[in-house]
Amino acid sequence: MTPEQAAFLERQRSGRLATVDPRGQPHALPICYALLDGVVYTPIDGKPKSGDPRELRRIRNILANPKVCLVVDHYEDAEWSNLAWLQVRGEASLVEEAEERTRALAALRARYRQYRAMDLEGLPLLKITPTRLVGWSWKGGV
Repeated sequence: MTPEQAAFLERQRSGRLATVDPRGQPHALPICYALLDGVVYTPIDGKPKSGDPRELRRIRNILANPKVCLVVDHYEDAEWSNLAWLQVRGEASLVEEAEERTRALAALRARYRQYRAMDLEGLPLLKITPTRLVGWSWKGGV
């Protein structure tokens, strides 16, 4: 990951995570994330969910096929010369190791004030280890 790509990810507030189920059906949803040491972390947070958070489709999909694509973009309707996007292609997994969870949750809480009041410790935490980054911007770079 280049410094420009890392800076782009840091400037944006959300992305869309795409997973694929065992039958090849794609599943995409918006996520919040934090970048830490070149790895992207995203929690299953405390917002209302239907059912057990550990049984969410994105978790089931990742356990069956860890290949994912996170798309982060910057869009300005009035000024298209500022358009840019970055795909983070990689492998996702659940974070189980206590020290890594602690560091990642601290980074997420520093980035999103809403997470400071949520009990994230007992919920799943995903990490995306990038294997390839593909980006575009009107002005070049990313």
